[in-house]
Amino acid sequence: MQRWLVASTVTLSAIVLLPLAVVASSVLSIDVDLWEHLFSTVFSDYVSNSLLLALGVGLGTIVIGSSLAYLMVNFDFVGKSILSWLILLPLAMPAYIIAYTYTGLLDFAGPVQILLRETFGWSRGDYWFWDIRSLSGAIIMMVLVLYPYVYILARTAFAEQSYSYQKVSELAGYTRWQHALKVSLPLARPAIITGATLAMMEALADYGTVAYFGISTFTTGIFRTWFGMGNIQGAAQLSTVLCMFVLVLLVLEKHSRRDASKFQSREHAGAQRQRLKGPVAMGVFLLCLLPAVFGFIIPFLQLLSWSVQYASVGDLSDFLGLVKNSFLLAFAGALIIVALALLVSYAKRITGKRSLKYSEQMLSLGYAVPGIVIAVGVLIVTGWADKAFNRFTLEWFDYRPGLILSGTIATLIFAYAIRFASVALQNTETGFARLPQKLDYAALSLHGGLFRMFRKIHLPLLSASVISALLLVFVDILKELPATLVLRPFNFNTLAVRAYELASDERLLDAALPAISIVIVGLLPVIFLTRQLNKSSV
Repeated sequence: MQRWLVASTVTLSAIVLLPLAVVASSVLSIDVDLWEHLFSTVFSDYVSNSLLLALGVGLGTIVIGSSLAYLMVNFDFVGKSILSWLILLPLAMPAYIIAYTYTGLLDFAGPVQILLRETFGWSRGDYWFWDIRSLSGAIIMMVLVLYPYVYILARTAFAEQSYSYQKVSELAGYTRWQHALKVSLPLARPAIITGATLAMMEALADYGTVAYFGISTFTTGIFRTWFGMGNIQGAAQLSTVLCMFVLVLLVLEKHSRRDASKFQSREHAGAQRQRLKGPVAMGVFLLCLLPAVFGFIIPFLQLLSWSVQYASVGDLSDFLGLVKNSFLLAFAGALIIVALALLVSYAKRITGKRSLKYSEQMLSLGYAVPGIVIAVGVLIVTGWADKAFNRFTLEWFDYRPGLILSGTIATLIFAYAIRFASVALQNTETGFARLPQKLDYAALSLHGGLFRMFRKIHLPLLSASVISALLLVFVDILKELPATLVLRPFNFNTLAVRAYELASDERLLDAALPAISIVIVGLLPVIFLTRQLNKSSV
């Protein structure tokens, strides 16, 4: 049984990782003509825009996330309990959806500029207004929804700092703010950099926002090379370059955690909170409220308004079909991915083989790879498989069945497994870690067998972790745009794809209903995460 567990786990892991290996191997056959064309035209734009986007998002999330975390941990003020829920809400708002919403609000034909023209009697050319369809616009949109990455980790880091640090600072004559800048922030640096690195990887992986704003980055370049030039090998090589940027961020993140234990307090007294009152308390409350207002409340209310307008005049039959497609796809994908994660985690627990630890680590890398890169790799692999199968049937049966894997739901779920296996593994690993090893010894002593032990003992005890994994993977699949956009079957749309298509056609009112549906479902893991954070801070 143990041999079967090891063999099946390693085999499945290798199959899942094959598309990434194919993308990496594309550098072995360079298309010289393509790269000469790219270098002479757009490659410098891909590099500069991608770097500026990542750096801008990293810096913005550090400023907002760490500031919010410090204020929430070290001060008590009226409305703080409400803020603990509101601050994380932008996590439910995908960057491409908030981009559509603010474009509708701030464009020339949007309500903000219309109000300005009506109020001051201006016409076109009489005034300057910031162009949201720009690199700075993309950075701001992503910062507004990604700052919780830094906030969550920084909040935990600040909360674990001992009160003795603060007392030493007082003896040294530091004010509260000097202590924050010279002691608290440096101690929280590993957590802050880790959160910012995650946000930067999300920025590099984004396709919907930059494509909608017309910004040339690696993700849009991969799409153009593939579909515009018909060169999938060149798209794979561009994907490899993008993965090198992501690899640099992974190394940076690992380096930042290298000495993290030195920054953790051995005491758990926690920081002494200062009670704020009057105008100062109100000012801090409003300051902490702003990111949630701009990152969730305003876009959500605008989407809600558009959705009500559309529902009153539009045909909802297409929308119901989108909901059915999206939910069935997300549910099927979540079941398969969580089953894979349970297999890997269980095999690792039972056997303790080093090969399984490596398999788990490699599967966890998939979350760092952009969806468009995974789509390229999956399409190459399934294309090869289809061609090989057609050659076989033609030679032996004089029959050519055509495409078997490419453009199917199975291929799409295959891509999701690469992208989101890490999310499921984190939950299943945490769940297994809570179960004492003596449970296994007791069960095996009764000669029940490994499968029966898993079904009768482990699975019931892991129910909370499994449900959490299913929920997170379900929502991630529901929000995933680039891989779904590229690999979906013909005449098969999801909420994310339809919202992107309608917004690209400037039909923002029509795009609102599928967009707000994604946001509402995305609130479920945010509520769960907020409850966990509030429990840990009590």
